[in-house]
Parts: sequence; structure tokens; C-alpha cells
Amino acid sequence: MKLYYHPASTTSRIVQLFALDQGVNLDYQVVDLFTGEHLKPEFARINPNCMVPVLDDGDFRLTESSAILKYIADKVGSPAYPKDLKERARVNEMMDWFNSNIYKDFAYGVIYPQAFPHHKRPSDAVQSGTLDWGKQKTQGWLKILDQNLIGPKKAYLCGDRITLADYMGAEMIALGGLVRCSYAAYPNVERWLGNMRALKSWPKVHEVIDGFAGSLKGQSFVAI
Repeated sequence: MKLYYHPASTTSRIVQLFALDQGVNLDYQVVDLFTGEHLKPEFARINPNCMVPVLDDGDFRLTESSAILKYIADKVGSPAYPKDLKERARVNEMMDWFNSNIYKDFAYGVIYPQAFPHHKRPSDAVQSGTLDWGKQKTQGWLKILDQNLIGPKKAYLCGDRITLADYMGAEMIALGGLVRCSYAAYPNVERWLGNMRALKSWPKVHEVIDGFAGSLKGQSFVAI
């Protein structure tokens, strides 16, 4: 299986973290987002969305990180995607919660407009309004994640065992490091994220994005 990806892409890191942690061998091919390789006709023929990640498995192709995770997990029989109907439904529920709720407000409303110039809004007023809205919404989601979805007893999102939801959710929350977010007000989130950062594959997956975060040190940000 070949994964088209870039290590600065949050959705790419989701798949990479899962694969490395679970011992799944993938053929990694970098698509250079910083030079616009993803926008060229050659890659558009692979994914007309012009986005990463993309999984190629022979004559079968997938273009969404959530679908890619589930496909790989099923193919290799990973316990991170349980076979029990209700347990699997809970994992799916958590993955959908991150994708549909906090990620759009946090990433696209707080992080990306500040960290990436092509996401910056067209005027100072619109930029400020976007960040204020994104921060307010994200704080609400973090409170729900902290108190209702994780709580004080669970090590991972769905219980005591790591699942696909953890790989997805951890990358989306850890993204806040780019603008120096703090989760001290959300101790259960902070504890869970610490469990994920303790994975042996975490440092390798985050080398590039941590370097990029370092390059932003001189800037001031709106943060959580």
C-alpha cells in the first residue's frame, strides 16, 4: 500500500501515526505542499481534490483520512478498530465528532488562518472575527471533550484501549501547538494527549511540524 502524504498535513499525520504505531508497513510518497505539487495536473489525476493523504492499494484508491484509517485497520486486523458492533460504532461516533465539530472550528477558525498565509482572511476585521468565533466555539468543544467524552477515568477516548479515534483526535488537538495553545484548563484532555504523545512513534511523525512550529516562535497568536 502506498500513502501519498506530507508530514506538515494534519490528516496525513493521522494515518502515519496509526501505521507506525501499529506496525503497518506503507510505501510513503511525499507530495510537497509547500511547492504546490498537490495542485499540479499529475497529482490532480490521482486526487482531483488536490489534497493529501491518498492511499493506493493496487487498483483501489481512497482519499479521506478517516476512510483510509478504517480500511487499513480492517485489512491488517488491527485491534484499534474493534469488530464488536457497539464498540466499533463508538469509535466511529468519536471520529465523526472530531471531524464534524471541533476540527472545523479549531483548525479552520483558529490555527490555519494564523499559521498559513493562504488561509488568512481578506481583511483585519474578518480575520479578527474569524479568530474570535473559532476560539469561542473551540473552547466549548474542549469543555465537552474534557468533561463528557473523556472524563477523569478513561485513558483513551473510547476506554482503556487505544482506537482509531485517538489517532485522529490527538493530531487534531495537538495542532494547537502551532499557535502555542494550552490545555491546562482541560486536565482530562491534557492527560489523554500526554498518553498519545508517549507513543514511540510520536517524535518521528512530528519532526517536520515541530520544526515548522519553531519557525513561528517570533509571532504572536490568538490561542486557547
